[in-house]
Amino acid sequence: MDIVITIAAVLISLAIGILIGMVYRKKVAESKIQGAETEAKRLVDLAKIEAENLKKQEIFKAKEEIMNNRKELDQEIKERRGEVQKQEARLIQKEENLERRSENFEKKEQEIEKQIQAVEKEKEEIQKLYDQEVVELQRIASLTKEEAKQRLLSEMDKELTAEKAALIREKEQKAKEESIKNAKEILSYAVQKCAADHSQETTVSIVSLPNDDMKGRIIGREGRNIKAIETLTGVDLIIDDTPEAVVLSGFDPLRREVAKITLEKLIDDGRIHPAKIEEMVEKAKEELDSTIKEEGERAVLETGVIGLHPDLVKLIGKLKYRTSYGQNVLNHSIEVSNLARIMAEELGLDAKLARKAGLLHDIGKALDHDMEGTHVEIGVEVLKKYKENPLVINAVEAHHGDVEPQTLEAVLVQAADAISASRPGARRETLEAYIKRLQNLEEIADSFDGVEKSFAIQAGREIRIIVKPDKISDDKMTILARDVAKKVENEMDYPGQIKVNIIRETRVIDYAK
Repeated sequence: MDIVITIAAVLISLAIGILIGMVYRKKVAESKIQGAETEAKRLVDLAKIEAENLKKQEIFKAKEEIMNNRKELDQEIKERRGEVQKQEARLIQKEENLERRSENFEKKEQEIEKQIQAVEKEKEEIQKLYDQEVVELQRIASLTKEEAKQRLLSEMDKELTAEKAALIREKEQKAKEESIKNAKEILSYAVQKCAADHSQETTVSIVSLPNDDMKGRIIGREGRNIKAIETLTGVDLIIDDTPEAVVLSGFDPLRREVAKITLEKLIDDGRIHPAKIEEMVEKAKEELDSTIKEEGERAVLETGVIGLHPDLVKLIGKLKYRTSYGQNVLNHSIEVSNLARIMAEELGLDAKLARKAGLLHDIGKALDHDMEGTHVEIGVEVLKKYKENPLVINAVEAHHGDVEPQTLEAVLVQAADAISASRPGARRETLEAYIKRLQNLEEIADSFDGVEKSFAIQAGREIRIIVKPDKISDDKMTILARDVAKKVENEMDYPGQIKVNIIRETRVIDYAK
């Protein structure tokens, strides 16, 4: 019982202690809370005071800044107002100037209008005076207006003719001094570097015999050997009184060469009969083919032309047995190639193109016995067949003026062709063609009005024209020479150039008595 009471007392004491502790702790906590609130209130008050101070400072600063900006703005406004005032003053000045100028213009317009009216009146008066003068001049000169006009035009035509002739002489002289000098230098240089053989060939070949007894063996029994040779080769054998020689006659140089080789082989062999003749003809043809190929290769090597089709090389070799006016065409082609190359190098042009075109310019002559058409047309067709350079084809087609040359190299081929053909002894002409060319030259000269007589001299290299002095003046001589030269160029074919020389002579004769 006592224990229970004791326990209860203890528990009650503990509960009372706990309550007292809780009350104490509450009082302590309340006192702390009250102190914290006081401190917080104090801090808030301080913060309000500082904020109020900061606000006042910022407001003060802002006011100062506003004042400064206001001062700057006022200053800027004052400056701009000053500028605006100056501009207004300038504009006012300009308006005043424009008004003054406008007034001046109006005054000038009025003055000009008065002047125009005065000029019109003067013009009318001048026209009246002009008409009166024309009538008076017609009365004094006994000429109508049209007659006077024709006389004036005639006088002007004379003056213009004199001026034109003087201008032509001046330009020609200047052009000749420059172009002829350069052309002569280049041509002479090219000709000197390119020497050529001008031996002429004919339509016959001569075969030497060891003795005259060989003639009988060539003829054979009842002429069977000579008939066999003529039948197989297509060439005529002329066996006459010429000692130790047989003449082969034929227009085809290839056949004539086959016959010559055949006959030489038969003479060396000594056995001459139809079967042997047929055998030797075949061997001669093979040898000729080989020679043609070698000649073509030699020409290509000599001119330095590379890249040609083998068939074109063979055609070039065939030109060895082709002549033109007695000039060997292969030698002519080689010479033209070298001349064109040298001139192209001197002028800074394409030397390869020039020498190839020069070598191939007469390629058609290798086939003109077998195909229809001119050698130019045949050559162009052959080069197109083997897909040759179009510029080379144009040079070949243009070397006789059939088409316009597209390159300067084509012009050089024309010049080289003319040089090679006009070398002394390079070509021969028949007497009939030569005389006809001289006659045509004189007929062209005689066709011009005022020509008294003309003479073709220097083997057709010069035409000397004597004019009537009462119809052709010294000034008209220059124009006449140009017209004659142009007509000769258009109507005649000739190698080289023809000099037109005009002579005007006036003689006065009197006698002392």
